[in-house]
Order: sequence, then structure tokens, then C-alpha cells
Amino acid sequence: MRSTLDGEPRVDAAPPREWPVLLDRAFGPDDITILRHESTRVMVAAGLGGDRLDGFVLAVNEVITNVVLHAGGEGRIVLKIEDGSVWCVVTDSGPGIPGAYLDGPHTPEAFEVGGRGLWLAHQLCDEVTTATGPIGTSIGLRISLDAVRRSAR
Repeated sequence: MRSTLDGEPRVDAAPPREWPVLLDRAFGPDDITILRHESTRVMVAAGLGGDRLDGFVLAVNEVITNVVLHAGGEGRIVLKIEDGSVWCVVTDSGPGIPGAYLDGPHTPEAFEVGGRGLWLAHQLCDEVTTATGPIGTSIGLRISLDAVRRSAR
């Protein structure tokens, strides 16, 4: 709530379309659960909810878990609103993603150990971007807030 010039309270109907960064922090192995809860909190405040919130949080969790397990254990997460979407960018300084995982989101075999994190992200997000190489990886996850607002009508 904000006050108007005459001192009366005013409730804003919707968050602004462009917010500053919602979350920006480095993380390591001990931060996965904390980041999952913190990401959920800031995305709810931004207007994401229901199954889309749950799916996006799962995708974020999978990507940060991949950093911890496969990319040296430490990374950085940035969550922000841009152009009516929540963007999550996760970066690391690991060895890069092996080419077999970059050929597109293929359905993992039933008994395959691992290999589901990026596949899940592609299933649960409106857009997934990947930049990877021998000095690190950056994964971008996007989910539209407009779809949430349309489905709430």
C-alpha cells in the first residue's frame, strides 16, 4: 500500500511491469533449500502462483542443483522481472555442459541416472537459454507473468 498526497492509503492493483532485481546472490552446496524458499517468496510477491510457480521453482532448483553437482559447487542466481516475465539466470564457472545434453531436450530413459534437470526446465519454462563453454555456463529460465494474469480471469 502507498499513501496518496492527501494521506489516504492506496492499494496498487498489480506490480509494475519492470522491477529491480528480485534476488541476486552467490550460492553453494548448503544454499539449495534456502534458495528454493527465497525464490518462491519473491516470485509469489511478483505475482506468480499455482502450478506455474511450482514448475518454475522446480526448474530453478534443478539448475542450481546441477551447478552444485557438476560445475564446481558454486554459482550465482539472479531473479528479475523483465518485459512481463520472471527471468532466472544461473551462472557458474564450471567446465561447461557436455554436448550430449545440448542437443535439445530429449526425454531421459526410464532408468537413466540423472539427465533430467535441463529436460525438466524445458518442460516447465516458457523459454530456456543456454550459453556454455570451458569457463562456465549461464542458463536463463523465463516464465511469463501475463499468462498467469490471463488464467486468473
